[in-house]
Amino acid sequence: MVDRGAERAFIGSFTSTGGRGIVLAAVDPDTGALTATGVVEATDPSYLTVAPAQGGPVLYAVSETAPGAVTAHDVSGPVPRPLGAPVPVDGDHPTHLSVTRGHLLTANYGSGSLSVLPLDADGTPEAASSVLQHRGSGPHPDRQRGPHAHQVLPDPSGRWVLAVDLGTDSVRVCALDRAAGGLTVHQEIALPPGTGPRHLAFHPDGRHVYVLGELRPVVTVCRWDADAGALEPVAEVPLFPDGVQGPVSPSAPVVSPDGRFLWAAERGTDTIVLLALDGTGERARVVTSVSCGGRWPRDLVLGPSGTRLYAANEHSGDVTWFDVDATTGVPRRAGSLAVPSASTVLFT
Repeated sequence: MVDRGAERAFIGSFTSTGGRGIVLAAVDPDTGALTATGVVEATDPSYLTVAPAQGGPVLYAVSETAPGAVTAHDVSGPVPRPLGAPVPVDGDHPTHLSVTRGHLLTANYGSGSLSVLPLDADGTPEAASSVLQHRGSGPHPDRQRGPHAHQVLPDPSGRWVLAVDLGTDSVRVCALDRAAGGLTVHQEIALPPGTGPRHLAFHPDGRHVYVLGELRPVVTVCRWDADAGALEPVAEVPLFPDGVQGPVSPSAPVVSPDGRFLWAAERGTDTIVLLALDGTGERARVVTSVSCGGRWPRDLVLGPSGTRLYAANEHSGDVTWFDVDATTGVPRRAGSLAVPSASTVLFT
């Protein structure tokens, strides 16, 4: 299996716990192996994204700090070039960001809000044009005293923005006003109390969504209607149908490009759980789980060809990659790169 199409990777790492910022890595086109080549200075970059701009691709990172900020780097050349100073997001501890329709969006976990930052033609973020404050709480005595926005992601059609809130046990479907640079809530979907949804992933058909709970280890299967902007939960699948000893803390869901498999990183057991999806996308069943290759897999991503998985293992300080069996979907460990306090992986 060959991961063609990517020349490098960017790996976030928490500087407050010994990380180096954003680690640059070369990607071996035949084996998928990573080799560190440099570092981009950034404070606690917990999540990264890249988007096209007038001068070439731009790398964006959130700083999961209070107050929070975003940084932007032109990565069209061999050495990333900063596009100005960090820009405040007018929220605390942002954990996720995405780009849609000329705007940068951040999910601010600490303040339970979503921020919108317009982008210049060259991709430089401007001051926040609006902040959408979430309201609500959940039953968990420590984690759900208030809202905790954890992810903000445009849907495949580009017409809507979905925001996952761990503190309010809900997913909000929002509309973006490009002229005003503001978000309005179109629909809020309630999940069972105490689920603590963290991240979601779309099926390649664009009509199904899988929401991963952090406080309850479940995947909520939803139908998605892009015409109406409507999200409808239809099933709930436990990651550990036979139970599990000790605390669990799922982190990241990934769907295979052919829509046959769903992988979920789980930090309490340090595993990657494999689920098989049926042809409709609405039925999922747990097949097996494998070691994440380290401790506390905070993020899980596919390599560019869709044939390898990469786990950012925060507590063991590494990024481990896996070859995925094309027939069974089972990941097999193939190698690792030491990255202290690894938080996320992004390929370009």
